[in-house]
Amino acid sequence: MFSRFVSFFLTCALLAPATALAAGCQPNVALRAPVLIPASATLAEVEAGSVELTFIGHASVLIKSPQGATAVTDLNDYFPPPFPPDIATMNHYHDTHYTDHPDPAIKYVLRGWETGEGPAHWDLTYRDLRVRNVPTNVRNWATGGTEFNGNSIFVFETADLCIAHLSHLQHTLAPEQLAALGQIDVLIPMVDGAYSLSQADIIEVIDQIKPRLIIPVHYFGPTQLERFITRMNNRFPIHRSETPQVALSRANLPSTTEIWVLPGEQPDFGFMQRRN
Repeated sequence: MFSRFVSFFLTCALLAPATALAAGCQPNVALRAPVLIPASATLAEVEAGSVELTFIGHASVLIKSPQGATAVTDLNDYFPPPFPPDIATMNHYHDTHYTDHPDPAIKYVLRGWETGEGPAHWDLTYRDLRVRNVPTNVRNWATGGTEFNGNSIFVFETADLCIAHLSHLQHTLAPEQLAALGQIDVLIPMVDGAYSLSQADIIEVIDQIKPRLIIPVHYFGPTQLERFITRMNNRFPIHRSETPQVALSRANLPSTTEIWVLPGEQPDFGFMQRRN
Protein backbone atom coordinates (compact mmCIF):
# COMPACT_ATOMS: atom_id res chain seq x y z
CA MET A 1 0.00 0.00 0.00
CA PHE A 2 2.76 2.44 0.94
CA SER A 3 4.64 1.82 -2.31
CA ARG A 4 1.44 2.46 -4.28
CA PHE A 5 0.99 5.80 -2.52
CA VAL A 6 4.62 6.73 -3.29
CA SER A 7 4.06 5.83 -6.93
CA PHE A 8 0.88 7.90 -6.92
CA PHE A 9 2.65 10.99 -5.59
CA LEU A 10 5.42 10.70 -8.19
CA THR A 11 2.95 10.14 -11.02
CA CYS A 12 0.86 13.16 -10.01
CA ALA A 13 3.88 15.42 -9.73
CA LEU A 14 5.07 14.44 -13.18
CA LEU A 15 1.73 14.39 -14.98
CA ALA A 16 -0.15 17.22 -13.30
CA PRO A 17 -1.56 19.49 -16.00
CA ALA A 18 -0.27 22.97 -16.58
CA THR A 19 -2.64 25.87 -16.10
CA ALA A 20 -2.86 29.18 -17.88
CA LEU A 21 -4.19 31.07 -14.86
CA ALA A 22 -2.46 34.33 -14.17
CA ALA A 23 -0.55 34.56 -10.90
CA GLY A 24 -1.61 37.86 -9.40
CA CYS A 25 0.00 37.47 -5.96
CA GLN A 26 2.91 39.72 -5.10
CA PRO A 27 5.82 39.26 -2.66
CA ASN A 28 4.87 40.14 0.89
CA VAL A 29 6.33 42.74 3.22
CA ALA A 30 6.03 42.36 6.98
CA LEU A 31 5.89 45.50 9.09
CA ARG A 32 4.88 44.35 12.57
CA ALA A 33 3.98 41.35 14.68
CA PRO A 34 0.83 39.29 14.02
CA VAL A 35 -2.39 40.09 15.84
CA LEU A 36 -5.03 37.60 16.98
CA ILE A 37 -8.48 39.03 17.55
CA PRO A 38 -11.08 37.84 20.10
CA ALA A 39 -14.12 35.95 18.83
CA SER A 40 -16.38 38.75 20.06
CA ALA A 41 -14.73 41.36 17.82
CA THR A 42 -16.78 42.65 14.93
CA LEU A 43 -15.32 43.64 11.58
CA ALA A 44 -15.78 47.27 12.55
CA GLU A 45 -13.40 46.72 15.46
CA VAL A 46 -10.78 45.16 13.23
CA GLU A 47 -8.15 47.35 11.64
CA ALA A 48 -9.45 48.92 8.44
CA GLY A 49 -8.36 46.99 5.37
CA SER A 50 -7.93 43.68 7.19
CA VAL A 51 -9.28 40.33 6.08
CA GLU A 52 -11.26 38.38 8.65
CA LEU A 53 -10.58 34.65 8.60
CA THR A 54 -12.61 32.23 10.74
CA PHE A 55 -11.91 28.50 11.07
CA ILE A 56 -15.37 26.89 11.02
CA GLY A 57 -14.19 23.29 11.29
CA HIS A 58 -12.57 20.34 9.50
CA ALA A 59 -11.45 22.00 6.23
CA SER A 60 -14.00 24.84 6.09
CA VAL A 61 -12.77 28.39 6.55
CA LEU A 62 -14.79 31.60 6.25
CA ILE A 63 -12.98 34.48 4.55
CA LYS A 64 -14.42 38.00 4.75
CA SER A 65 -12.88 40.81 2.70
CA PRO A 66 -12.63 44.45 3.81
CA GLN A 67 -15.65 45.29 1.60
CA GLY A 68 -17.67 42.45 3.14
CA ALA A 69 -17.41 39.82 0.38
CA THR A 70 -17.49 36.36 1.92
CA ALA A 71 -16.25 32.94 0.83
CA VAL A 72 -16.29 29.52 2.48
CA THR A 73 -13.87 26.75 1.59
CA ASP A 74 -14.91 23.10 1.19
CA LEU A 75 -18.60 23.78 1.80
CA ASN A 76 -20.37 20.68 3.16
CA ASP A 77 -23.40 19.59 5.16
CA TYR A 78 -21.52 18.70 8.35
CA PHE A 79 -19.76 21.98 9.18
CA PRO A 80 -22.07 24.69 7.85
CA PRO A 81 -21.09 28.36 7.79
CA PRO A 82 -22.98 30.76 10.06
CA PHE A 83 -24.70 32.33 7.02
CA PRO A 84 -24.77 31.74 3.26
CA PRO A 85 -21.52 33.15 1.84
CA ASP A 86 -21.25 34.98 -1.45
CA ILE A 87 -18.86 32.32 -2.76
CA ALA A 88 -18.44 28.65 -1.83
CA THR A 89 -15.66 26.38 -3.03
CA MET A 90 -15.90 22.58 -2.92
CA ASN A 91 -13.88 19.46 -3.66
CA HIS A 92 -15.46 16.05 -3.99
CA TYR A 93 -12.99 13.59 -2.47
CA HIS A 94 -15.21 13.08 0.61
CA ASP A 95 -18.68 14.37 1.47
CA THR A 96 -17.15 16.44 4.27
CA HIS A 97 -15.72 18.63 1.49
CA TYR A 98 -18.73 19.19 -0.76
CA THR A 99 -22.51 19.15 -0.83
CA ASP A 100 -25.01 18.33 -3.53
CA HIS A 101 -27.45 20.80 -1.96
CA PRO A 102 -25.75 24.19 -1.55
CA ASP A 103 -27.93 26.98 -0.19
CA PRO A 104 -29.61 28.79 -3.14
CA ALA A 105 -28.63 32.07 -1.48
CA ILE A 106 -24.97 31.43 -2.32
CA LYS A 107 -24.19 33.52 -5.39
CA TYR A 108 -21.30 31.45 -6.74
CA VAL A 109 -20.71 27.74 -6.12
CA LEU A 110 -17.31 26.68 -7.43
CA ARG A 111 -16.79 22.95 -7.87
CA GLY A 112 -13.09 22.18 -7.92
CA TRP A 113 -13.16 18.91 -9.84
CA GLU A 114 -13.66 17.95 -13.46
CA THR A 115 -17.36 17.42 -14.12
CA GLY A 116 -17.09 16.10 -17.69
CA GLU A 117 -16.23 19.34 -19.46
CA GLY A 118 -12.52 19.45 -18.76
CA PRO A 119 -10.57 20.66 -15.71
CA ALA A 120 -12.30 23.14 -13.45
CA HIS A 121 -11.30 26.68 -14.39
CA TRP A 122 -12.45 29.49 -12.12
CA ASP A 123 -11.36 33.11 -12.02
CA LEU A 124 -14.00 35.48 -10.72
CA THR A 125 -14.07 38.72 -8.78
CA TYR A 126 -16.86 39.77 -6.44
CA ARG A 127 -16.45 43.20 -4.88
CA ASP A 128 -12.84 43.23 -3.66
CA LEU A 129 -12.41 39.44 -3.55
CA ARG A 130 -10.89 37.48 -6.43
CA VAL A 131 -11.12 33.67 -6.38
CA ARG A 132 -9.22 31.43 -8.78
CA ASN A 133 -8.16 27.80 -8.82
CA VAL A 134 -5.24 25.57 -9.73
CA PRO A 135 -6.31 21.98 -10.60
CA THR A 136 -4.53 19.06 -8.92
CA ASN A 137 -5.05 15.30 -8.78
CA VAL A 138 -6.40 12.86 -6.20
CA ARG A 139 -6.33 9.13 -5.59
CA ASN A 140 -9.00 6.94 -7.07
CA TRP A 141 -9.85 4.59 -4.21
CA ALA A 142 -11.78 2.24 -6.49
CA THR A 143 -8.90 1.56 -8.89
CA GLY A 144 -5.86 2.53 -6.84
CA GLY A 145 -4.86 4.90 -9.63
CA THR A 146 -5.09 8.64 -10.15
CA GLU A 147 -8.10 10.86 -10.78
CA PHE A 148 -6.66 13.71 -12.77
CA ASN A 149 -8.05 17.18 -12.02
CA GLY A 150 -10.10 15.78 -9.13
CA ASN A 151 -9.17 18.59 -6.74
CA SER A 152 -8.42 22.30 -6.84
CA ILE A 153 -6.27 24.59 -4.80
CA PHE A 154 -8.39 27.73 -4.45
CA VAL A 155 -6.61 31.08 -4.13
CA PHE A 156 -8.37 34.06 -2.54
CA GLU A 157 -6.94 37.48 -3.34
CA THR A 158 -8.07 40.50 -1.36
CA ALA A 159 -6.53 43.45 0.49
CA ASP A 160 -3.18 42.78 -1.20
CA LEU A 161 -3.06 39.29 0.32
CA CYS A 162 -3.04 35.87 -1.38
CA ILE A 163 -4.59 33.06 0.66
CA ALA A 164 -4.35 29.49 -0.68
CA HIS A 165 -6.51 26.60 0.55
CA LEU A 166 -4.98 23.28 -0.54
CA SER A 167 -8.07 21.13 0.10
CA HIS A 168 -7.47 17.45 -0.75
CA LEU A 169 -4.10 17.94 -2.36
CA GLN A 170 -2.55 14.48 -2.64
CA HIS A 171 0.80 15.07 -4.34
CA THR A 172 3.64 17.53 -4.22
CA LEU A 173 3.41 20.34 -6.74
CA ALA A 174 4.79 20.44 -10.26
CA PRO A 175 6.63 23.61 -11.40
CA GLU A 176 3.65 24.61 -13.54
CA GLN A 177 1.33 24.49 -10.55
CA LEU A 178 3.71 26.51 -8.39
CA ALA A 179 3.94 29.12 -11.14
CA ALA A 180 0.14 29.26 -11.40
CA LEU A 181 -0.18 29.78 -7.65
CA GLY A 182 2.17 32.74 -7.56
CA GLN A 183 3.48 34.14 -4.29
CA ILE A 184 1.22 32.89 -1.49
CA ASP A 185 1.11 34.81 1.76
CA VAL A 186 -1.23 32.61 3.81
CA LEU A 187 -1.38 28.84 3.32
CA ILE A 188 -4.18 26.62 4.66
CA PRO A 189 -2.97 23.00 4.44
CA MET A 190 -4.62 19.78 5.58
CA VAL A 191 -2.27 18.14 8.07
CA ASP A 192 -4.03 14.87 8.97
CA GLY A 193 -1.34 12.78 7.29
CA ALA A 194 -3.79 10.13 6.09
CA TYR A 195 -6.68 11.08 3.80
CA SER A 196 -4.69 13.86 2.17
CA LEU A 197 -0.90 13.90 1.98
CA SER A 198 1.43 12.30 4.49
CA GLN A 199 2.72 14.87 6.94
CA ALA A 200 6.22 14.53 5.48
CA ASP A 201 4.84 15.38 2.03
CA ILE A 202 2.68 18.29 3.22
CA ILE A 203 5.81 19.76 4.83
CA GLU A 204 7.54 19.41 1.45
CA VAL A 205 4.64 21.30 -0.16
CA ILE A 206 4.95 24.02 2.48
CA ASP A 207 8.63 24.30 1.60
CA GLN A 208 7.70 24.53 -2.09
CA ILE A 209 5.21 27.36 -1.54
CA LYS A 210 7.13 29.25 1.17
CA PRO A 211 4.22 31.15 2.74
CA ARG A 212 4.59 33.66 5.54
CA LEU A 213 1.70 32.21 7.51
CA ILE A 214 0.47 28.61 7.91
CA ILE A 215 -2.98 27.87 9.35
CA PRO A 216 -3.37 24.07 9.69
CA VAL A 217 -6.78 22.41 9.25
CA HIS A 218 -8.20 18.89 8.79
CA TYR A 219 -6.41 17.13 11.63
CA PHE A 220 -9.25 15.18 13.31
CA GLY A 221 -7.98 15.89 16.83
CA PRO A 222 -5.07 17.22 18.89
CA THR A 223 -2.88 14.14 18.40
CA GLN A 224 -2.48 14.64 14.65
CA LEU A 225 -2.06 18.37 15.05
CA GLU A 226 0.71 17.93 17.61
CA ARG A 227 2.34 15.26 15.43
CA PHE A 228 2.45 17.75 12.56
CA ILE A 229 3.94 20.43 14.79
CA THR A 230 6.52 17.97 16.10
CA ARG A 231 7.45 17.00 12.55
CA MET A 232 8.16 20.65 11.82
CA ASN A 233 11.08 20.27 14.26
CA ASN A 234 10.58 23.73 15.75
CA ARG A 235 11.37 25.29 12.38
CA PHE A 236 8.66 27.95 12.76
CA PRO A 237 7.20 29.78 15.76
CA ILE A 238 3.81 28.45 16.89
CA HIS A 239 1.00 30.80 17.92
CA ARG A 240 -2.13 29.28 19.44
CA SER A 241 -5.41 31.15 19.68
CA GLU A 242 -8.37 30.49 21.95
CA THR A 243 -10.68 31.90 19.29
CA PRO A 244 -11.28 30.76 15.70
CA GLN A 245 -10.88 34.25 14.18
CA VAL A 246 -7.88 36.18 13.01
CA ALA A 247 -7.49 39.58 11.35
CA LEU A 248 -5.03 39.49 8.47
CA SER A 249 -3.35 42.30 6.59
CA ARG A 250 -0.09 42.77 4.77
CA ALA A 251 1.02 44.95 7.64
CA ASN A 252 0.67 42.22 10.26
CA LEU A 253 2.17 39.31 8.35
CA PRO A 254 5.11 37.83 10.24
CA SER A 255 8.54 38.65 8.84
CA THR A 256 9.39 34.94 8.72
CA THR A 257 7.12 31.93 8.45
CA GLU A 258 4.90 31.17 11.45
CA ILE A 259 2.18 28.65 12.26
CA TRP A 260 -1.05 29.97 13.75
CA VAL A 261 -3.32 27.34 15.28
CA LEU A 262 -7.00 28.32 15.37
CA PRO A 263 -9.58 26.13 17.12
CA GLY A 264 -12.21 24.56 14.87
CA GLU A 265 -14.61 21.64 15.07
CA GLN A 266 -13.21 18.32 13.86
CA PRO A 267 -15.06 15.07 13.06
CA ASP A 268 -14.61 12.13 15.38
CA PHE A 269 -13.16 9.55 13.01
CA GLY A 270 -11.55 7.21 15.51
CA PHE A 271 -11.08 4.51 12.91
CA MET A 272 -8.70 6.59 10.81
CA GLN A 273 -5.23 5.09 10.65
CA ARG A 274 -2.06 7.08 10.27
CA ARG A 275 -0.32 6.37 6.93
CA ASN A 276 2.80 8.45 7.22
